[in-house]
Amino acid sequence: MKQSHTPILIPPVPEDNISDLLEQRVAATPDRPLFSVPVGDGWRDISATEFRRQVITLAKGLAAAGVEPGDRVALICKTSYPWTLVDFALHYAGAVMVPVYETSSPLQIHWILEDSGARAIITESAEHAARVAEVRSDLPALELDWRLDEGAIDTLSAGGAEISDEEIERRRSLAVGSDMATLIYTSGSTGRPRGCVLTHSNFVDLARNAGSALDEVVQPGASTLLFVTLAHVFARFISVLAVHAGVRVGHQPDTTQLLPSLGSFKPTFLLAVPRVFEKVYNSAEQSTAADGKGKIFRTAAKVAVEHSEALDTGKVPFMLGLKFKVFDKLVYAKLREKLGGNVRYAVSGSAPLSHYLGHFYRSLGVKILEGYGLTETTAPVSVNLPDKFKIGTVGPALPGHTIRIGDDGEVEIKGIDVFKEYWNNPTATRAAFTDDGFFRTGDLGSLDDDGYLTITGRKKEIIVTAGGKNVSPAALEDPIRANTIIGQVVVVGDQKPFISALVTLDPEMLPAWLNNQGEDPSMSLEEAVRNPKVLAEVQSAIDGGNKYVSRAESIRKFVILPTEFIEANGHLTPKMSIRRDAILRDFAGEIAKLYGPNPQTELVNTQA
Repeated sequence: MKQSHTPILIPPVPEDNISDLLEQRVAATPDRPLFSVPVGDGWRDISATEFRRQVITLAKGLAAAGVEPGDRVALICKTSYPWTLVDFALHYAGAVMVPVYETSSPLQIHWILEDSGARAIITESAEHAARVAEVRSDLPALELDWRLDEGAIDTLSAGGAEISDEEIERRRSLAVGSDMATLIYTSGSTGRPRGCVLTHSNFVDLARNAGSALDEVVQPGASTLLFVTLAHVFARFISVLAVHAGVRVGHQPDTTQLLPSLGSFKPTFLLAVPRVFEKVYNSAEQSTAADGKGKIFRTAAKVAVEHSEALDTGKVPFMLGLKFKVFDKLVYAKLREKLGGNVRYAVSGSAPLSHYLGHFYRSLGVKILEGYGLTETTAPVSVNLPDKFKIGTVGPALPGHTIRIGDDGEVEIKGIDVFKEYWNNPTATRAAFTDDGFFRTGDLGSLDDDGYLTITGRKKEIIVTAGGKNVSPAALEDPIRANTIIGQVVVVGDQKPFISALVTLDPEMLPAWLNNQGEDPSMSLEEAVRNPKVLAEVQSAIDGGNKYVSRAESIRKFVILPTEFIEANGHLTPKMSIRRDAILRDFAGEIAKLYGPNPQTELVNTQA
């Protein structure tokens, strides 16, 4: 059983809670900007002292309105400054936040509020409130509610004047490290969401140790623009880490406005999923093609990848270095400006980033630090570091963690950020841990001789063909999904004679690609799935994906679906992971047609 351990750097302080991180930040650098909020075309800074003042004022209002220590308070809100303000105000009031994805359905909201026993809820908009209203009559424990768009923060803040500073200090000091800090429900690609009890120590100890390991990323003067949903533990942890380290944070929930916001905010590092990096690359490729400079971009990208690969060998050939310098001025500098001009690092998780893009962005001047974690591990367990970095891996264990690979290939974790329990579910909690206390992640992976972790797939998603071949869908899906026009790909073939795939197109990228191919950019998805050039491009992507696997694991047939996999139709989770069971159920007919009564073994597509 292979194992890797990284010793803890900052010893735990058992009595500390998340609010102590803000108290310590204010004491250390009271005037340092912790947040920036959009004002017109620019940003207004909020210092550590000002943020603490707003937090305490809102906490007083929550206390005056009836929120008691230990109460669970739900929040439905897009990624924004008010989200984090409410989060810390609840800590200071002694309450526990239960985040709810803003895309959650009424039934999902009902389950989370009922199971958590939430006594209050804060919603951002009338639309959010309407979804809560649909199920409100079945939630007797839900007594209090407020709407942010109706001025809830100002109203609550104004109503807490009679609550003393001493009362808020008492409340914020009640929780110790082992107490519940938040109750986060897993988005779950299968089954009903389970509430993960994350403690104050999970966040505090992880922030302190990850901050030390990533000190070059979160150094004084660092800043980041959050656009990943704060309801997900990944962004939530980064917010806590930023307060601990004194990193300036901005928010932009509208991804259509991301590039202008990056240009004005000018972050030094980003937090994103691989799909964002794929889209930035694909957009640049298509826009240069439209300007007649596609060949230049493709050559520049090839040189960038070769340059990064050469760096790993310790020697960059003279001519390659010369080409790199030329393209740095012609191409790479312009792409850096699109990201704001100051980005040096990006922390990526949720799915694997292709080797190609990892090398491309590294030469661009942006080191993508791939990491790994789950809701149950308060997000990161391992991450590539500026000085410990291997493209294609999710890095070594962060300080305070032990990673091992079980006999069946499952990744098992023990460490400072592993959750306390599943709320109201002792059976699931027991099943989640080994007899010696390691958390069973459900993911398959491997450790190399240097302790770097590579994730190869989900244990429950392994496909076993009729011939007995074990196939990890991710090994095929991830490289295929990186193609410009492909939205999603789902590999199928359990108990079938060969592997097939369901493919969807990316409606954002498709029009530009079609235009560059001399085709009608306004054609519908129904027309596009039969278009010969589209079929050939998907075929090429399938061929590329098949290069990563053996013949027995390769995709022999595929079908392009005239639809999208989106969260609204139940095919994606809020963090954009595919809901494999739902897709297999809803497209069972299409899958059956792929195999038919006499399955072919050659690589073909069903639209031909």
